[in-house]
Amino acid sequence: MDSPRRSGAEDGGNGEERVVETAEKIILRWDSTVSEEARDKMIFSGDRHEVDRYLRAVDEIQRSLHSLAIASPSSGNSDRNPNTIQIAMARLEDEFRNILISHSSAVDSETLLVDTPRSNSSSSRDQFDHFSAATAAAEGEVDEEVEGEILRLDSGGGSSHGRRGSTSSRRSMRSSTSIREVDLIPSDAIADLRSIAERMIAAGYLRECIQVYGSVRKSSVDASFRNLGIEKLSIGDIQRLEWDALENKIRRWIKAAKVCIRTLFASEKRLSEQIFEGLSSATATCSSSSPPSSAASSSYSEACFLETVKGPAMQLFNFAEAISISRRSPEKLFKILDLHDALAELLPDIDVVFESKTAESIRVQAAEILSRLAEAARGILSEFENAVLREPSRVPVPGGTIHPLTRYVMNYISLISDYKQTLIELIVSRPSSSVSRYPGELSVPEFDFSELEEERTTLALHLIWIIVILEFNLEGKSQHYRDTSLAHLFMMNNVHYIVQKIKGSPELRELIGDEYLKKLTGKFRLAATSYQRATWVKVLHCLRDEGLHVSGSFSSGVSKSVLRDRFKSFNAIFEEVHRTQATWLVPDTQLREELRISIAEKVLPAYRSFLGRFRSHIESGRHPEQYIRFSWEDLDSAVLDLFEGNPVTQHLRKRSQG
Repeated sequence: MDSPRRSGAEDGGNGEERVVETAEKIILRWDSTVSEEARDKMIFSGDRHEVDRYLRAVDEIQRSLHSLAIASPSSGNSDRNPNTIQIAMARLEDEFRNILISHSSAVDSETLLVDTPRSNSSSSRDQFDHFSAATAAAEGEVDEEVEGEILRLDSGGGSSHGRRGSTSSRRSMRSSTSIREVDLIPSDAIADLRSIAERMIAAGYLRECIQVYGSVRKSSVDASFRNLGIEKLSIGDIQRLEWDALENKIRRWIKAAKVCIRTLFASEKRLSEQIFEGLSSATATCSSSSPPSSAASSSYSEACFLETVKGPAMQLFNFAEAISISRRSPEKLFKILDLHDALAELLPDIDVVFESKTAESIRVQAAEILSRLAEAARGILSEFENAVLREPSRVPVPGGTIHPLTRYVMNYISLISDYKQTLIELIVSRPSSSVSRYPGELSVPEFDFSELEEERTTLALHLIWIIVILEFNLEGKSQHYRDTSLAHLFMMNNVHYIVQKIKGSPELRELIGDEYLKKLTGKFRLAATSYQRATWVKVLHCLRDEGLHVSGSFSSGVSKSVLRDRFKSFNAIFEEVHRTQATWLVPDTQLREELRISIAEKVLPAYRSFLGRFRSHIESGRHPEQYIRFSWEDLDSAVLDLFEGNPVTQHLRKRSQG
């Protein structure tokens, strides 16, 4: 009665052995080291039935090895080919690589041109063509940090530290961001990749699987970087570039970074999850009754993702880092602010895409770069204030026109007002007028900020301070004019230009405030008044009555000799003013007209009255034309020649005697 039972057991054992032997034959038939057919063909590119047979064969070998390990942990089966599982894993590794390469096709660029939900700025609408993932693969070194994580995972130490929750919760987080994932590989290929990864992980080949995956996908990411115009430049290379070239690269980087973070990296993350999430070393072992560790399997996908994109991500951020630590100069401020705003906008997406503990260094790097860009912006503004105060040019601008420094500074702070939302957050300290703030033998203007409205932001105070030190510098430059009148005209022109620039920018006017704007308006009007006094008082002095009248019974009451001297002095002074000040320039048309009207209203009535009262005394004598050279109409016409910046072709001529 016992014999049949023993025979049945033996038959069962023999049957299991036959199954394993059959599995080994299938695996050995596809051993590319001994079979030419195996070298020329890929299993997953052929008959699906053959694919299923091979995977079942691998499963049988795995199951057999697992059973032997449980039954006799310290011994092996001498009849079993010990290299079968290594041969199978080598084959699956080749198949895994081939599937990845075969399906690393170009991403449809049209899918990347749709605006992302969060941003409505013009920069977010910039289109990038030719976005593609290349079909190249290159074996690469495993990143040291990633390698450490792989070894830890492979030893069963998977952890979920730093994760924000399950896949479903991450999907919910992504829906609230600008992330737009695209399908990088077809679903049927993903299923094949997943089935291979499942068996490689179960056999202890996690590291090899991740390395192959990372090298192929990284090649695709690198190719996409090239198509996006992201160059492999060291920080030193970037800092040695001319600023004009660097400006173009910054514009390109901002556009590319949004595509990389929100689409390229996010899609790579999803692909690694589709292939690896839910897998563990137990999934391919049929006898295992314990469920796979979600923490460990999620970490597998994170490790694969990080192996793929960590290098490219650091390459991407190195550019912004190089800009943040480069030499500070005023022309860099606005591109640095563009970089800051772009990175600040991307930071929530970076936190989502690189959410794992192992990707913490990338999140930290991005946050630190943002902080350094903010510090660079503050430093540049401070350097700009110092540069305005110290601007050394001493050669007077011809004709008292607007100084290049005035145009540069006002255009600069007008651009600053376009970034007011960012700078209001970044500029937190009030400007300092302390001498220690400006080292060296350098005088500093006094200004009481307490006189301004209390609601002025610190950014507004800095802009007002820049205008204060600009005026201070201009006052110093005005002293290089030998003609006091021209010095006043110079200040009038420049302060008027400052006022008009403020009025012409609603954002700048709001920052500066009407109270300080009124003070500036009063200053340019005072300069105009000072100019008129310095020039025209001496002209009008010739038309005074004092000293003309004499007493005596034989006198007419007017000294003709004194009167002739008055007319001669008036003619000479007016001609000199006309000849000189026709070359002076008031570039603002309205201001020029107002100044001419003001001069005419003072000079013409005085001359007309003087001429009317004393003309007869001159005309009754000899050669009256030597003294009365101009009618008041001639003077009116002459005033129109002033402040055009052009020399007059001839001296004033008497045009009428009426």
